[in-house]
Amino acid sequence: MTLDQALLAGLVVVLFTLFLWGRWRYDLVAFFGLVAAVGLGLVPASEAFLGFGHPATVTVAAVLVISAGLANAGLPDAIGRLVAPLSRRVETQVAALSGIGGLLSGFMNNVGALALLMPVAIQTAVKTKRPVGIVLMPLAFGSILGGLVTLIGTPPNVIIATFRAQATGTPFGLFDFTPVGGAVAVAGILFVATIGWRLIPVKSGRDSGAKKLVDIDDFIAEVRVPRGNAIVGKSVRELEAEMDDHDVLIIGLVRRDQRLPGRAVNREIRASDILIVEAGREDLDKFASDFRLRIVGAEADKRQPRDVKELSTMEVVVAPTSALVGREAETLRIRSRYGVNLLGVSRRGEQVKGRIRSFRLGAGDVLLLEGEPDAVAEAVSRLGLLPLNVRDTPMGIRRKLPLSIAIFATAIGVAVSGLAPFPIALSAAALLMVVFEVVTPRELYTTVDWPVIVLLGAMIPVGGALETTGAAALLVDTLMPESATIPAVAVLAVILVVTMTLSDVLNNAATAVIMAPIAMVAAERSGNSPDPFLMAVAIGASCAFLTPIGHQNNALIMGPGGYAFGDYWR
Repeated sequence: MTLDQALLAGLVVVLFTLFLWGRWRYDLVAFFGLVAAVGLGLVPASEAFLGFGHPATVTVAAVLVISAGLANAGLPDAIGRLVAPLSRRVETQVAALSGIGGLLSGFMNNVGALALLMPVAIQTAVKTKRPVGIVLMPLAFGSILGGLVTLIGTPPNVIIATFRAQATGTPFGLFDFTPVGGAVAVAGILFVATIGWRLIPVKSGRDSGAKKLVDIDDFIAEVRVPRGNAIVGKSVRELEAEMDDHDVLIIGLVRRDQRLPGRAVNREIRASDILIVEAGREDLDKFASDFRLRIVGAEADKRQPRDVKELSTMEVVVAPTSALVGREAETLRIRSRYGVNLLGVSRRGEQVKGRIRSFRLGAGDVLLLEGEPDAVAEAVSRLGLLPLNVRDTPMGIRRKLPLSIAIFATAIGVAVSGLAPFPIALSAAALLMVVFEVVTPRELYTTVDWPVIVLLGAMIPVGGALETTGAAALLVDTLMPESATIPAVAVLAVILVVTMTLSDVLNNAATAVIMAPIAMVAAERSGNSPDPFLMAVAIGASCAFLTPIGHQNNALIMGPGGYAFGDYWR
């Protein structure tokens, strides 16, 4: 073992540990790995940032912009109309959602496909009075599986294609993944549509299906008592006696930023007190209106009483890459920055207890935002949130759906025919989305999943160093000491299982970057073509179904579906 091999092997172990720990976001960990590799002399300084201009990185960014254009043009509305007639039976509903999710994710980022279809899935589940949890997990799994089918379906496929180009001089084409990935996707979608959805635990407390958005509609919210209000001087118990026709539960009383003990049922209500209540969105508005109270968000509300009819509310889910993850609500200053109130929070389908301002947000949390429609839309875009309700598409934009589809299809045709490389063709399509005002210049930047871009840009040079330093060969010898003598099928199985296992706890793109050089060495040692081994890494990296942390799609549905950590392995 050389010094460089030892250093790089140690660095990989450190990166794995930090990825698993989860204390810092994966893009920060990856960038740390890049800086450390350069500092240790494992990656030349002149090549440190080549990953950010790598074809894989550019392709992923372009696909994300195109996905946003299709969403803006009203693709979710069109899909909703298609799915509605198929929702009479749960089997056809699940099959339609997971099948369409798989089809879309074959040609767009699979997280984008889920973001498009999640509001549709929730809406159809509510209309049929079925638990949302029954449809969201099959949809998430279907959109993950669909990414296996084509080159641009998921970042690991793009990464694997570039490794093949380095090894053989020719990358995988758009449909080279289809024979293997397509077979796995079809089998997986058939399973979740016929058997898998029946294995999803339905918790009566979390997933009744009878409410508008399951138990997502129940939030912990805060209302302020204005001066001169009729309830000033009454006790909380007396107020509750007057609330027989309101489906609202008072769970606490805050005075001068200090929460009074218990539910404070016998304490006298004073002006400027804050009542902590548990209520649905409509019930909260009715309660505040009838008793002339002010709904407040994460910050102290010092505004004049407002006309709630002039404002809109939106339920959103916190994406794993959102700027809100790991931060307390009071530090976000959503009201002062965006003019939007954070009215309530729900986690895993269950109400969050305590004050909103001190709650630390996490991926998959469901938030209730309120404000002027444009302000809410801007906050959702800038903060990395995904709406849970189908938004109305302006007629002018809706008419551009055929144009958007044509732009995307033309880019695919140009790339497949060899007239232009995929990064160039897709980048041109993304630019045309902006030229024809399907995507705004601001959205051109806000729709790109920058943590994934940083992850790819940072990890690609590290993955290259695994091969150039011989560290990949060292890892192969550690995993499979007899790789040169045991059957190639056994080596292939080990590569696949190790990749799938890592992908259940690591980001799939990082898994692909680390495992691709190892697969290349294993293929060379066994005297076989690298294609089957690289394909095993591509499939294994995207087969992350056992945990909510293995794939962004799994994390996104955890809150809206009311799932527990242990529900996924079923």
